[in-house]
Amino acid sequence: MNAPAAGSKAPRRRVALQPIWTTDGELVGHEYLYRTDAGEPAGVDRWPARQQDEATAAVLDVIAHDDRLPRVGSAFVNITRAFFVDDLALPVTPGRLVLEVVESVTADDPVLLGLRRMRARGFRIAIDDFEALPHQVAMLPFADYVKIDCRALLHSGAELIAAARRFGARLVAEHVSTPELVEACTDAGFDLLQGNALGPASTTLPSCA
Repeated sequence: MNAPAAGSKAPRRRVALQPIWTTDGELVGHEYLYRTDAGEPAGVDRWPARQQDEATAAVLDVIAHDDRLPRVGSAFVNITRAFFVDDLALPVTPGRLVLEVVESVTADDPVLLGLRRMRARGFRIAIDDFEALPHQVAMLPFADYVKIDCRALLHSGAELIAAARRFGARLVAEHVSTPELVEACTDAGFDLLQGNALGPASTTLPSCA
């Protein structure tokens, strides 16, 4: 799907939810993902920054206003730079929300100040697609969660996990697609697991209970 035309506002879209579990099988929440009206992935990470902002705003709007969504568990949402540097307001309050710093956000001074401000307001922070890049390491003191693509372990392994744990964040293995990867990530010491082996992203909403 193509990005919306420049200057257009993304309409309210459906969201897909993908469950996030502890290694003991306890559901801790879901990642909320932007979807088209047809319920398909939209390739948001390839869109221009302004349209990515609109996609984030659309997901947050659904969370704020759709009473069909689960009322318990954490809600992980990809958040763009504009929300951290206060160009755009978050339309939801802290509590269940976990703000995922997407990989396009670099840790310059305004972003680091924004992370500090969000933590002070009560929001929890997750670093998405952590690869121990210098700007990601600079954000670690503010992170409650660090998400690692489990496929990256083939290249970096224990060193990447050690770097992610430096400030005590809980580690989330992403893209856990097979039972073998479930076992490998559990053995590697991850706290939480997310991927198709444990439940694909779906626009069929779970119970609100």
